[in-house]
Amino acid sequence: MTKITVIAFDGTRYDIDAENGSTVMENAIKHSVPGIEAECGGACACATCHVYVDEKWTDTVGEPEAMEEDMLDFAYDVQPNSRLSCQIKVSDALDGLVVRVPERQA
Repeated sequence: MTKITVIAFDGTRYDIDAENGSTVMENAIKHSVPGIEAECGGACACATCHVYVDEKWTDTVGEPEAMEEDMLDFAYDVQPNSRLSCQIKVSDALDGLVVRVPERQA
């Protein structure tokens, strides 16, 4: 299991044991993290699972692909470290990953 931390907008930390191959979004939903709406169910067809990747993890997580970038255009308060959590696949390389949920979703 890979440990990831999702920090809700109110500062509440959700320390999650995530299965490799799943997504950050799936784990956030499974653990009832507020603010992750995931209206499209992880199909990269909305921007309601938007998160900010902690800056020390941005290189490891990588850049969004073209389709995700297009969807991020609809997200609220996009930052250079914005990603859609449905597009971040959990792997051993992400052990310790920290992401933050924005104030609201688009």
